[in-house]
Amino acid sequence: MTLENKKLLTYTLIAFVFAFALRLIWVAQFSDNKDFYWNDQIMINTNDGYWFAEGARDILAGTHQDNDLSPITHPMAKLTALLATILPFSFETIILYMSAFFGSLLVIPIMLLGKSIKELDAGFIGALLGSIAWSYYNRTMTGYYDTDMLNIVLPTFILYSMVQAIQVQKNRYLILIPFFIMAYQIWYHGSYSLNFAFVAIMVLYTLVFERKNVFFYKTILFMSVAMISTYLLLKVLIVLALFYYFHTNKKVNLKFIWALIAATIIFILISGGLNPILVQLKSYIFRDVSSNEQSLHFYNVAQTVREAGKIPFETFANRISGSRLMFIASFGAYIMLLFRFRIMLLSLPMVALGFLAYVGGLRFTVYAVPIMALALGYLVVMTSRNIKNTKLKYLFVAFAMLFILFPNIAHIIAYKVPVVFDAKEVKILSDMQKYTSKDDYVMTWWDYGYPIRYYADVKTFVDGGKHAGDVNYPVSLALTKPQELSANIARATMEYDESAFKEKRAGSYIKMMMKDYNVFSGGELIDLMSASALKLPKKTADIYYYLPMRMLSIYQTVELFSNIDIDTGKMGKSPFFYQTTHIKDMGSKIDLGRGIYLDKAKGSVNIQGKEIPLAMFITTKYNQFQKLDVNKQVINVSGNLIAIFMRDYGRFLILDSNSFESTYIQLFVLENYDKNLFEPVEINPMVKIYKLKI
Repeated sequence: MTLENKKLLTYTLIAFVFAFALRLIWVAQFSDNKDFYWNDQIMINTNDGYWFAEGARDILAGTHQDNDLSPITHPMAKLTALLATILPFSFETIILYMSAFFGSLLVIPIMLLGKSIKELDAGFIGALLGSIAWSYYNRTMTGYYDTDMLNIVLPTFILYSMVQAIQVQKNRYLILIPFFIMAYQIWYHGSYSLNFAFVAIMVLYTLVFERKNVFFYKTILFMSVAMISTYLLLKVLIVLALFYYFHTNKKVNLKFIWALIAATIIFILISGGLNPILVQLKSYIFRDVSSNEQSLHFYNVAQTVREAGKIPFETFANRISGSRLMFIASFGAYIMLLFRFRIMLLSLPMVALGFLAYVGGLRFTVYAVPIMALALGYLVVMTSRNIKNTKLKYLFVAFAMLFILFPNIAHIIAYKVPVVFDAKEVKILSDMQKYTSKDDYVMTWWDYGYPIRYYADVKTFVDGGKHAGDVNYPVSLALTKPQELSANIARATMEYDESAFKEKRAGSYIKMMMKDYNVFSGGELIDLMSASALKLPKKTADIYYYLPMRMLSIYQTVELFSNIDIDTGKMGKSPFFYQTTHIKDMGSKIDLGRGIYLDKAKGSVNIQGKEIPLAMFITTKYNQFQKLDVNKQVINVSGNLIAIFMRDYGRFLILDSNSFESTYIQLFVLENYDKNLFEPVEINPMVKIYKLKI
């Protein structure tokens, strides 16, 4: 082994141990919190992780239910099941630490990039920073069991393989690029756009700088083949055949390669090669309030996803480099890197996608992290070379590394993200298996879909992947409208879901209902679903309403999805709903925060100077037998708002009659359920579960 390779190996091991060790801080912080444990292990802290865990669980069990949306074919679930089979650790331990281990692997391609441009020391500093940078850590921390654990590792390997192939220009390196591209495609369904950008930048680089270099056209060809939408095995065979051809034919006609490239690109385009890119642009850049489903309009879920929203510059800079100063320094260093190593222009797709976060949402910042980290490492190394005194040089590098790493380490220490559900909630979900069937449905909001499916082993109406506007609409109706409408729409939606699956029908369930019930507008359908005499589809499974306390904080978001005229797309007037734990008794008034006061004497609510009469004041409190006592006091029959003081929760609600009559408020807050429609099966201050009787 050469001295350089020994140095590479040593640096890589140090960087990996550093990255993994810092990810154990979160574990240490919550090791004493029993509410975070289930089956003797700390639970994961990302909702989406429970989807992959469900798939791995079902793979290991060898069975799952039709239409349960279990991802048994997903690579993440398969890898997890494989590790659970061969490793001597519990399933819970494996899903907890997978992201920490695989996420820390980012140090390898960063180090290899540093070696390719003959800047190994810069690669080491970049590996240390890139592996723990703010946004990258957030998405690969211990417990963040998600595909993100390799979503940056794999494209960085693609970039390294491109750079290495171009630097060496040996045929044997060509085979690495398509295999990393295909691995990325298999691992992450959203990889297509970045892979396409890598091909595009290689084409531009070749046309501008290397028009007569045959090796560059070979590289484009191999990358293009990897992008073809066809069977994986066929692509592998094509890649191997091309490699064999070029390896055995040293002199290849350039026009022949051009013809192969042209044919490949044409095939990619006619097979819908641009469609995935257009879909992502529409979702994250050109977001509309409503999504159109065959003349029906539904609220677009991207409007409520924080990671898809525009972010301030400070957040943008912090997430990429740890601070504004470090971001500015790394940006300047990146420009230097491009001028010094022209080959690094190939990194532009990753950096550009990372910078897209400034307008397209914070989730993208992570793509720029490894390249900007390498650039910052290069800046430190280049600056140190101007210091002649050896001791001062090492002192400068040490100080610079501390200065670079400190804000990111400080973020890691402060980033105390909780688990998705605590042990009490998980116990309730686990106990659901005692009285539910695997074919039963749970009605709740999509935020809770995956963990409910994992722990209760039931079906859900919506989840973290199934939450388009047309799917969320009936669920929003069921949760935020009166009980009669809620019950009918829940039963109808569930039965249409099952029948559509069995009959292989696609499209909006709402549109199917409108057609079958012979109504021509969304308003007519709601009126129909509000009727007690409505003829519903035959019941094939039970439905349970899962109503957690935590839904109060997102109630207004839940309500948005049904507060729309689906015929015109026009949003309705938002019902008034305000909840707070900011309660300060001032004698005659109660300060509820945000300029809202409850006037005891007048029986009114003052909202930023505007006085609105109260219709009713309600107090709820659990008695010694853990039964909810509800005390209602009528204030003004013509009042516009209702105040609810949830004494045990230390929480005030101020809401209008529409929100007050919602199924969620009536069933969870007041436990006032229609006995003809609902039956309580679990009444807990944290979670309340009702069985639908129709």
